[in-house]
Order: sequence, then C-alpha cells, then structure tokens
Amino acid sequence: MAFHDDLALSLQRRRITRRQVLWLLGASALSGCAASPVGGGSILVGMSEEEEKQVDREVAPRQFSQDLGAVQDEALNRYLGEVGQRLDAKVHRPQMPYSYRVLNANYVNAYTFPGGAMGITRGILVELDNEAELAALLGHELGHVNARHAARRQGQAMVAQVAISGASIVGSAVGLGGLADVGSQLGASALLSSYSRDNEREADALGQEYMVRAGYPASGMVGLQQLLVDQEKASPGMVQTMFSTHPMSRERRDTARQLAEEKYAASNQRDPGRERFMDNTAALRRIKPTIEACQKGEEAMAGKEYTKAEERLRSAIKATPQDYAANFLLAKCLAAQNKGPQALEYARAATRIYPQEGQAHKLVGVLHLAQGEPAAAYEHLGQYDRLLPGDAGVTFLKGISLEGMDRRQEAATLYQSYLKRVQKGKAAEHAYSRLQAWGYLK
Repeated sequence: MAFHDDLALSLQRRRITRRQVLWLLGASALSGCAASPVGGGSILVGMSEEEEKQVDREVAPRQFSQDLGAVQDEALNRYLGEVGQRLDAKVHRPQMPYSYRVLNANYVNAYTFPGGAMGITRGILVELDNEAELAALLGHELGHVNARHAARRQGQAMVAQVAISGASIVGSAVGLGGLADVGSQLGASALLSSYSRDNEREADALGQEYMVRAGYPASGMVGLQQLLVDQEKASPGMVQTMFSTHPMSRERRDTARQLAEEKYAASNQRDPGRERFMDNTAALRRIKPTIEACQKGEEAMAGKEYTKAEERLRSAIKATPQDYAANFLLAKCLAAQNKGPQALEYARAATRIYPQEGQAHKLVGVLHLAQGEPAAAYEHLGQYDRLLPGDAGVTFLKGISLEGMDRRQEAATLYQSYLKRVQKGKAAEHAYSRLQAWGYLK
C-alpha cells in the first residue's frame, strides 16, 4: 500500500502510527559587484543591502523560533541590546537594523543574519565570564555583517551555478527564495555555515577592532576564543554547531592574543565589566544546572538514547518547572518513544509557559493528530500560523487536520496552496493524490 493511502486509512480510523507522527514532525519544516564596506575594494555579492534586510525579516523569526525563541527576561534582553548598541555605533555599516536577543537554545552558539538580526544562545551566555567576552562575541558577529560575508557567499554560489549549468543568473534558485527555504527548513547552521577561514579571521579582526573602539579591552576576544577551545575539549557535542558555523582553532586564539598584546595593548587596562555582566545575567546563571541537563538530554536524543534523554530532561524540569525549553524537549523525547499522551501533557505545558512561541503549538497540533483529534490539532496549528505565518509544512498539516474533520473543500484549498510551494516528497504526494481523488485535478 502506498504511504499516502496508508495515511488516509489511519486518518479514517482517527489514529496515526509512530512512523507517520515522525514524518508529520518532519513535514513542517541578482546584485553583482559592490564596494567592500570594510576594505573599499570590489567584492562579488549575491544580495543587495535591501535583500540582506529582507532575509532577516523573512527568515530570522523562524530560525529564532526553531531555537525556542527569545528568553522571556526583558532585563536580560535589554542588557544584551545595550552592549550590542555600544558596539554597532562603531561599525562600518551603522545603517543596518541590528537587533539582539538571548535564545532559549541550549547549545553553545551565536549567529547573525545578513541584515544584523542576532541570536545568542543561553548555552553560550552562561559560559562567558565578563562583558568584554560578550562584546567579543557580538563583535565577531557584527564582523560578518559588516564584511557582507553572507552576501559574498551567495555571489560565489551564483558563479558556481553559472559554471555548472551555463544558465543565466537571473531568477536563479540560489537567490533570496532559496535562502528563505533553507532558513525555514534547515536552520541557521545550514544558512550560515561554511564561512571560509579567511571570513572567520576577518570577522575576528573586525570584532576585536569594534570592541576596542567601543571601550572594551581587546583581551576579551582572547578570553572568548580560549573559552571555546576549552569547551571543545571538555564537551565537543555542546559546541558542535558553534564550530559548524564558526570553525575554531588555536590559531585564531593566538592571533587574538597577539593583537591584544601588541596593536591593542593600551586597551587592556580597561575594565572588562565582570561585575556588570554578572549582575545582569544572574537570573540566567541561576538555572545553569537546568541548561546543562537540557544539553545532556539533547545529546542523548541525538544518539537515540531516549531513556537517558528523558531522565536528563525530567531532572531539568524538576529543577526549573517553568522552563519552556525543558518542557518542549521532554515532549519531543516522549513523542519519539511513542508516549503520545505524556508528550502532549508537556507540550501543552510549554504552550502555557510561552504562549507566544510557535514551536510548542506546532508540536501540540501534531500530537493531537496522532491521537486522532484533528479539530484540536487544527486549533493549535492555526495558532502557530498566526504567530509565524507562511510555513508550508504547517499549511500541509492544517490540510491533514481538515481532511480528518471531513472538511474536504477547505483541505483541498490548503493542499493546493502547499503544492504551489512544494512539489516533491511524501507530503506533496499525499496532497496531490487527494486532489486527484477528489476531482480537483485530472
């Protein structure tokens, strides 16, 4: 029996198998040369400045949601913004719409989109020792924006595309639309990974320059690089994504140290801001054991050690019952073990903790589908759609829900909408087969 027929039979019975639940979870998901802002020479770019900003507007909210949204601590996010604004007043592209938020993600990383929308994970923030190290982290990300590394990578990709296909660049799939798809489906590590070593060296150098211009000691960059080298040794899994998006090496640490000791030696008499940093991050650092338990739980989940992951995540919730990330991750872990009712309990808890965050609503919707409750699924998927409109996967899942409610015409409308954006894969096959069976296609 074909997969979509199997799914249809399950829908008729108002039950969906574990395999299909996992599939449903997976379903959701031309500019040329310009003057370099930092060097004045000519660089090949694949996005205009307006397109860089558009990527941020369209892609960044989805990725930040994938990383469980900004922590709901207004004072902490305001502090991060103040440090960021102190730096971005000193950069080469001050006109960009820079923004900063601490994300609930537990892995060790920081990233920025081409227009300057930046996310710092709570996993790395609790490891920093002072404000100068935080300034170094933000400065490095500002370096990528100001050197236009993402736009330059897209320019290089367009050249490669022409070399391979011999086709015109106009309308190329490696343009903005392709970026948006990558951002929503694969996340920041796919969108922002593979910066060259030269890109990373340039971002380091610019970041160190910016932090010194802003009044910080250059030694903060040395401290940041040393922290990451130490983290790689002690817990490589926790910094795997960091090294994917920002390959680290002792060479970069040593270069930062040399610059701090020579070019920027006078800056090292400045206050690194440890007391100010500790005061402003105290609430987050208090739940560091919870963050570490979540990290270990996610590592175990990645290795399909679900019993171990469940134990770690339950300990995180015991320590901090109202932690959105821990509740959401435990729900995912339980769902992977086919413990639907328990998973639904924790996913619902996550929606109550952070009702403005979309991922838990989406998970609740999928779990309700698994329980044969399409009306409840449609309600939560609709809430996700209101928070983060335009997700093709959620359009499909809403179609599945309407089909389960015997609202065929509405389901068909959503399936048609889905197929305008996605033409391949199991979900597309299912949507196409239903439209064909219902007489909407011949």
